[in-house]
Amino acid sequence: MSTIADVAARAGVSKATASRALSGRGYASERTRAKVRAAAAELDYIGHSSATSLATGRSMSVGVIMPALDRWFFAELLAGIQEELLGSGLDLVLYGIREGTAERARLFEEVLPHRRLDGIIAVGIQPSAHELERLLMVDSPLVSIGAYSPGSSAVAIDDVAAARMVTEHLIDLGHREIAFLGGTTDASTHAFGDDRRLAGYRAAMTSAGLAAHIRHIDSAPTMPGGYEAGVRMLGDRRRRPTAFVAVCDEAAVGGIIAARRLGLSIPAELSAVGIDDHAHAEMFSLTTVRQHPRGQGAAAVALLLRRIEDPDADPVQQLLPFELVVRSSTAVPRA
Repeated sequence: MSTIADVAARAGVSKATASRALSGRGYASERTRAKVRAAAAELDYIGHSSATSLATGRSMSVGVIMPALDRWFFAELLAGIQEELLGSGLDLVLYGIREGTAERARLFEEVLPHRRLDGIIAVGIQPSAHELERLLMVDSPLVSIGAYSPGSSAVAIDDVAAARMVTEHLIDLGHREIAFLGGTTDASTHAFGDDRRLAGYRAAMTSAGLAAHIRHIDSAPTMPGGYEAGVRMLGDRRRRPTAFVAVCDEAAVGGIIAARRLGLSIPAELSAVGIDDHAHAEMFSLTTVRQHPRGQGAAAVALLLRRIEDPDADPVQQLLPFELVVRSSTAVPRA
């Protein structure tokens, strides 16, 4: 069986050049690529990741850190990341470890600093645990999705603007008693994006002269969390809001289910908005902000590949587009 060394000898180039020409990663002139591909075809060479690793000094693998794999947003992100990595000939090493666990702390302190990876994509970083700072100390190119610092590259949407957009939609309809559902106030567990969405809601309410009406209902950003928080928020008729902004669509759906079980009509008695455009948003006619997690995953891989090729390049923070999708979960408040 032919090896990368045989191909390199036949083409008259080094093993590293032959590997770059065949993988498409790194610079090689079109003339050199054609010569190496012709040599590989003549020798019936089939590339192998281990051989490429030996020739280039790279592991040909990228580590992906995620807090959960059972939620729609993270699953969509992972699908986009995986598709792009496979298309680039790179293996995916997945670390799906929940926030606040001993295993997650060990990942940052012991595992990653000693694991040979060509790069790292980090999702759902905890600011309070200084996870991003720890990753910047690992000797691997880094791209985060969501959280970022001036020293790292990142892909995200503007969570503050997204939350402000849906809050202003409710204000424009005439709502004043608007609550924010979801996101925890516990600094040890809150997510970077959730915190920024709460800030966007607060900013919209304050700008509209409604600072006195700001109300945050603490909960996990999940459907069960939204349901439990919704029961708490809506159970007291004297303090019941006319609308709520959910930290994400899953929490919004939980809040809608709570409202319906309490006999409230959506949107006649209660308007609801979310953020994400979850796969179930259309089913619940949910007004929301549409973002594209698969596209974010693909953009993160593209940014990481550029970092791998040029580790000294300046960090890039890439904000991706989003849009308001108005469905039938919102209406003017009852007189």
